[in-house]
Amino acid sequence: MLKLKYLFNNGDLAEMLLGNWEFDKESIDMFKYYRISSNAIYPFQALSKTQLLRFSPITEKNRENILAELEFISYLRSKQYGVLETVVAKNGEELVEAKTPWGEYFASVFKRVAGKQISMTDLSDSVIFSHGKALGKLHQLSNQYEPTKHKRWSYNDVLNWIDTILVDFPHEKLALTETKLLKDYFDSIPITKSNFGLIHYDFEYDNVFFDEVSKSCNVIDFDDAMYHWYVMDIEQALESLQDCIPAEMFQQKKQCFMNGYRTEYEISDDEMFLVPACKRFANLYGYVRILRSVEEKWENEPEWLVSLRAKLRMIMKNETQYFGMEI
Repeated sequence: MLKLKYLFNNGDLAEMLLGNWEFDKESIDMFKYYRISSNAIYPFQALSKTQLLRFSPITEKNRENILAELEFISYLRSKQYGVLETVVAKNGEELVEAKTPWGEYFASVFKRVAGKQISMTDLSDSVIFSHGKALGKLHQLSNQYEPTKHKRWSYNDVLNWIDTILVDFPHEKLALTETKLLKDYFDSIPITKSNFGLIHYDFEYDNVFFDEVSKSCNVIDFDDAMYHWYVMDIEQALESLQDCIPAEMFQQKKQCFMNGYRTEYEISDDEMFLVPACKRFANLYGYVRILRSVEEKWENEPEWLVSLRAKLRMIMKNETQYFGMEI
């Protein structure tokens, strides 16, 4: 998540950055449908086709990670995997680094994928099966993937990053303890070619689109991709599905998801023992990202920012439930 000071709508900045690509001038009106979280996303059109401008301050991102993300997306597309497509800028590059009156920014543009978000479907067995199948296929392709120029960071890099952030929050003793517990625990788990690789990390219902025409899924937003155990992706995907599936139906839908997954990639029930630790990793990572984001405060904050702060604090409280307990 970006720092809160970057969550304000800035159409002038978006238009300046978009000038690095071809676009339909009249489609700037679509900027009103912007959203900002880990990146700013502004929709527009080029030749009457909807595309998405994604940008963030260079202080908030790692250039190598972004380039590695784009390289992985290109690899997936070369394998006919249903994934978003980048659009090269006028200078022929996928990633633009631009100096603006508001600072230096990374920017990319992506074509909109076909279909609708999983949560907007009827969540039928065929949709959930397809969702699981798409994740299994992603892991099968990741298992074969070798980056040629750029490599994404790993779960261990994330835990080290968390340590550097917590240096500025010495009172966060439970978070520090949790980081140490997770490092020690994951150090004890064997890494093999079959159980570990580059994962999406955010394979949730809002990043997976089901296409009724092809009866398959298209995937967006690899911004959080990292090297981790494949179970991490499964845990995150199933955790998000619980938000939109009635509790009494969840076990049946979970089995449907896993059946789809196993048509593309094999994972034993024994490997699922990592789920609790993966959930705690996600909670810790989410907690520290929010902690960093909400650190700055200002006088006379707008009501939406006050409400967002309260919501984020509640999320942080929920994420600390197991901090410090033995894994």
